[in-house]
Amino acid sequence: MGLGAINIICISFFTLEVDRQINTNTNINIKMSTATTFIDIPTNHIQTRRPQSSFKHCITKGGEFPPEQGRYLLIISLACPWAHRTYIVRKLKGLESTIDLEIVDYFLGNGGWHFSDRHGSTPDVNGFKFLKEYYIKSDPEFSGRITVPVLWDKKTNQIVNNESSEIIRMFNKEFDEFSSRPGLTFYPDQHAQAIDEVNSWIYDNINNGVYKCGFASGQEGYDKAFENLFIHLDKVEEILSKQAFLVGSTFTEADIRLFTTLIRFDPVYYVHFKTNKRMIKDYPHISKYLRRIYQHSDIKSTVDMFHIKHHYYESHRQINPLGIVPVGPELDYLESPIEEKLIF
Repeated sequence: MGLGAINIICISFFTLEVDRQINTNTNINIKMSTATTFIDIPTNHIQTRRPQSSFKHCITKGGEFPPEQGRYLLIISLACPWAHRTYIVRKLKGLESTIDLEIVDYFLGNGGWHFSDRHGSTPDVNGFKFLKEYYIKSDPEFSGRITVPVLWDKKTNQIVNNESSEIIRMFNKEFDEFSSRPGLTFYPDQHAQAIDEVNSWIYDNINNGVYKCGFASGQEGYDKAFENLFIHLDKVEEILSKQAFLVGSTFTEADIRLFTTLIRFDPVYYVHFKTNKRMIKDYPHISKYLRRIYQHSDIKSTVDMFHIKHHYYESHRQINPLGIVPVGPELDYLESPIEEKLIF
C-alpha cells in the first residue's frame, strides 16, 4: 500500500482529511484487526468536517423523480444522527408503506457501511454487501464519500439524494397523497425563515459542534469547540425557558434536527467526544424538551441505543482503541412522565 497515495480516511459520518504532503517518511502506523483497518495519522494533518453530499436530485410532481408508491428506498444507519432525521420524518408522516427502508450494520469498518442481519440491521434486497455498491451502481465513476442516508430510486437504479436536510423536506411535502398524516408539516411557510435561521446555528455549533470536540486535532481546537458548544447549548436552554419549541409553540424540523444530537449526548458524546461540562439531563428546560419529544411513541420507536453506542465506541478506534462499550449511563430520566405530551 503506497502511503503517499492516502488522502482521505472516512471516520463515521465525518471525514478526516489528510494532508496531501504525507509521504513514506511520515510517521503513520497502520493497525490491522480481523474487522477493519485503523490508521494512525499525526494530528497536524487532520481537519474535521461533515462531508458535502454528492447527489442532489429532488422528488417532485412532474419532475424526473415523481412521488410514487413503493418506488423509493431509504437506506439509513440507526446510529447516524443525520440519517435518524429522515427515519423520524418518514415515521411521523406515515410513509412506511410508501418508502421502503433498509438499515445498515452499526459497525463502520474499512469497507464502509455494510449490510447484515444482526441487532436489527437488514440484509440488502439487491444482494449488496456494502453501501458503496449503491454509489457505484448509481455512478460507476463515483469516487466521493460513502455516507448515509441514501434515497434510492428502484425504477431507474440510481441515488436520488443523500443529503438528509433535503430528504426530510421531500418526505414532509412531496408524498402527502400517500401519507397517513396528510397536511402535517414540519416546515410551515410562516415559520420557514425562523426555522432556517435556527437550523444554521444549531448545525454548526451543536450538531457539528460535538464532532468538532470529538475529532479535535489539538488542545486549542478542542478548547474552542468545547466552549462554543456549551455557549450554544446555554442559548437553547434560554430559548426553551420561554417557549415549548425552538420556533415558538410549533414543533418543526428544527426540533427534529436538534433531537437527534440531544438523544446521543449523554450516552455517547459526553464521554466519547469529551463534551463533559454537563449532561443534557442537567439542563432543566432542555431535558424536559428532550423527554417530551422522546416519549412520543413514533419517535421513541426510531431510537436504537444499542446501535448508537456500539457504533461510536466500536468504530472509532482512534478515540477508543479497545472498542469497549460503556454499560452506562442510566437514562431513566427520559422515561420520567411529562404532562405536556407531543401530539400531532
